[in-house]
Amino acid sequence: MKRLALATIPIAALLFSACSPSEVVNTGGDTKCKDFTAQDEKKQNDEVSKMLKDKNGTDPTNMEISATRLSALTYCQTIGKEDTKISEAPHG
Repeated sequence: MKRLALATIPIAALLFSACSPSEVVNTGGDTKCKDFTAQDEKKQNDEVSKMLKDKNGTDPTNMEISATRLSALTYCQTIGKEDTKISEAPHG
């Protein structure tokens, strides 16, 4: 029984760590500004690509991804709040 208890401690620590969902899973348009601005460009592109695909049903072009990422990033760095979703940023 002690072994089981000791084995569950590291698992619980991993489950309850301070990782936000978008660090682990691609949350697309539900990604919050605080997480989006902390991500590298590739991860931001992945989030935006998923958001656009979910919205339109087709894979977005690289130009659409770049323009929307820049729009979301600018929005998050200016008038967006930490908990604002990137899908709330104005984009085409």
